[in-house]
Formats: sequence, structure tokens, C-alpha cells
Amino acid sequence: MSEHTLTVDGAVLSYDDRGSGPVVIVAHGLTMSRAADRKQGLAAFEELIKDGFRVISYDARGHGESTGRSEPADYLWSRLADDLLALADVVSPTAPVHAVGTSMGTGTILHALIRRPQRFRSVALTAPPTAWGTRPAQQEMYKGLAVAAETLPRDEFAALNSAAPAPPIFAEIWEPREPSIDMALFPSVMRGAGRSDLPAEEEVTGITVPVLLLAWATDPAHPVSTTEKLHTLLTVSEAVVAEDVASIRMWPSRVANFFTKHS
Repeated sequence: MSEHTLTVDGAVLSYDDRGSGPVVIVAHGLTMSRAADRKQGLAAFEELIKDGFRVISYDARGHGESTGRSEPADYLWSRLADDLLALADVVSPTAPVHAVGTSMGTGTILHALIRRPQRFRSVALTAPPTAWGTRPAQQEMYKGLAVAAETLPRDEFAALNSAAPAPPIFAEIWEPREPSIDMALFPSVMRGAGRSDLPAEEEVTGITVPVLLLAWATDPAHPVSTTEKLHTLLTVSEAVVAEDVASIRMWPSRVANFFTKHS
């Protein structure tokens, strides 16, 4: 594995490069990071290496080992799409890539697809988040977290964060964790998320790149309704809903098969 950085507008992105073959870019979820994803071990997309892919995992700006500014606009999903596209241009300048995202990563990839669809062979969108009609309540929650991070003592904020209930699907494996975000940047990251949504429905209908949709059940922050709506809007898509953690752990093999079919 080799470690790299990429300087983009207002941030230095950290990423690792492993394996060989068609490129797959892995985009994590809000408050997560490459390291947090691997520690959690829920869907180990690095396993795509053994299926003949070159896997590029990166920390979104303001997350993990990547830097960022205290500017909420920097953390809009549409802005994060610029970072993903810049990374694709560096790691695969002459060939389109595959991409797999989770939650915020899914939103990032969709915005990138709208902007430059020719950069992608196929994508896997996991845990699609609240969107459109279901988005406002989640946006308000993010705004509230930004205020709490600014006004509460660190220990009180940590207690508030750890008190969040687990979705039933994760009840047996749920462990409170610290956000993979510098607390100096946390309010800006949350405000950026609070101003973000998936692309407009009419924009999604124009996507012709093959899409694999992978949802998990019983999580209000990632409702199955988003996946169902995306499935009806997208030109070429497959959709699967996991009802338990064992099914989620099978996602890497599903993604590998889908990407192989579209390589």
C-alpha cells in the first residue's frame, strides 16, 4: 500500500493506493474516515483488491488525515464532488473509474456523476441518505450538532454524541465513537451537510452510468425510500436492501461482481 496526498482548493486530501487493475475510488460517510471504516469493518471494500481492482480510498476534506477550512460551503456534497473528480483525474487520467460511496460518499458520487459522467464506468451507492422530501429533518439535526459543538463543553458534547440511538439493524454491534473530524472544523462540516441534498430528481434521470444501489433497513438517516426512489429515476440500476449485518458484509462481493460486469 502506498500513501499519497493531493492538494485541492483549501485542503490537502490523504489517500492510499492498493492493488492493480481497473480503478475503484472509495468515498466514506459523514464523520467517518478510511481508518474508521476499516476499524468498523462493516463493508470491507478493500477486498476488491483480491478481485483484480486497484482501490483508492481517501479521506474527505476535513475528515481523517485530510485537512480543510472552517468554511461550511467547502463541505457541501456538490463541493466534495469536485474533490472526488480531482482525485479521479490524478489516479486515472486517461480511463474512467468505478466508485463506491457510503451515505455522504453516495451524495458526493451522485453530484460528480451529474457533472462529469464520462469519468465513471459504473458506481455502487451504499446507504443512500435522506433526500428531497425526507431531507429537512436531517438537515436540522446537523445544524443542531454544529451549535452544540460550539457551545457545549467537550465532555458534554461527547456524551450527547454517544447517546444517539442505534438503528435496530446495528443494535448488536453498535459502539459509540468519536467523529473522525477535527473539532475545530466540526461545526463547518455539519453546516455543510445541513445545506446538502442529492441532485434534483430531474438531474438524476439523466444519469446513464450503471448504478448498484445497496441500502440497509431500519435506519431513518438512510431510509430505504431513498433507494427506491433512485431506482425508479436511474436509467440503469440494480437495488438490494440488507435486512441484517451479515447481508451488509456481503456487499463487497456484490460490488466486485457489478464492477467486473461493467469493466
